[in-house]
Amino acid sequence: MRGGRIDRMVKAVEEQGARPPEEGLGGALRRMARENRLAVISAAVILLFILAAVFAPLLTPYTEKQMDLMNRLAPPSGQHPFGTDDGGKDILTRLLYGARVSLLVGVVPTILSVALGTVLGVIAGYAGGRTDTVIMRLADIVLAFPSMLLAMVIMYTLGNSLWDVFLTLALVGWAGVARVVRAETLRLRNSEYVDAARMAGVSGPAIVLRHILPNCMPTLIVLFTLNIPSAILTESGLSFLGLGVQPPFASWGLMVNAGRSFLNQAPWMSLIPCAAIMLVVLAFNFLGDGLRDALDPHLKNR
Repeated sequence: MRGGRIDRMVKAVEEQGARPPEEGLGGALRRMARENRLAVISAAVILLFILAAVFAPLLTPYTEKQMDLMNRLAPPSGQHPFGTDDGGKDILTRLLYGARVSLLVGVVPTILSVALGTVLGVIAGYAGGRTDTVIMRLADIVLAFPSMLLAMVIMYTLGNSLWDVFLTLALVGWAGVARVVRAETLRLRNSEYVDAARMAGVSGPAIVLRHILPNCMPTLIVLFTLNIPSAILTESGLSFLGLGVQPPFASWGLMVNAGRSFLNQAPWMSLIPCAAIMLVVLAFNFLGDGLRDALDPHLKNR
C-alpha cells in the first residue's frame, strides 16, 4: 500500500504539465478553506489535540503517574471521565500526556525523513547517471520491506529510547519522499527557466536552491502532512509490540497494549486510545488531501 501511494504520486508528477500561476501558500489555504470543509475540520481537530497536549497540566487535576489503587479499573464517571486503568491512573490524563509523545513522534521523524528524502531525491534527479541509480536502488530496497517489519528490525538493533524511535521512523520514511522529489526534479530541470539559468552560467547548486527546491515546496508540504499519520501508526504499532516508546513515557500505543489484557473488564483502556489514534490519523490524511488539492489542482483533477 505504501509503495502504491508513492507510485501514484510519482506518476502524477511525471505526467504533470505546466502549473497555474503560483499564488503562494496563503492563497492555497484560503481556497482550501472555501472549497474543502472536511480539511478545515481536520485542521481544527489537529489543533485541538495539539492544544490539549500542550496544556495537559491545566486540563486535568491528576498527574501522568498518579495512582489511585482504590479505583482500579473504574468505569467512566464524573471523577474520571474516561475511567481508570489497572493501576488506578486516570485514562484522560494519560491520553493528554500521551498526545505529547504521539504527536512529537509524528512530527520530528517526518521532518527528518522529508529533509533526508529531499536532499537525496534532488541529488538523484539533478545529477543523474550512477548517482541516480545508486540512490534509487537504495530507495527501492527500503520500499521493498513492509514499513513495520523494517522498523522492528531497526528498533531491535538500536534500542528503545525516544531518539531511537525518531531515527527509526526517519530511516523508514525517507525513501518514498526521495522518489517523489526525484520525479519533480526531473520535470523541473528540463524547464525553460532552468535552461536559461544554466546558459547564464548559474552553478548547479544555485539552480537547485533558487529554482528547483522552491517549486518542490507544494509537493513537500503535502508529503509532510501525509507522512505524519504513517509515523504515528508505526510508532503505535511498535509501542504495542513493546519495541517503541517505553515507560515512564505515556504513549497511545502503550495504552492500547496495557489494556488488551482487560478488554472484558475495562474495554475503555484500549478503545479510548484507539479512538484517539484513529481520529488523529484521519484528520492528518484529510488535511493532506485538502492541501494537495489546494496547492496543485492538476493532482485533484487526476
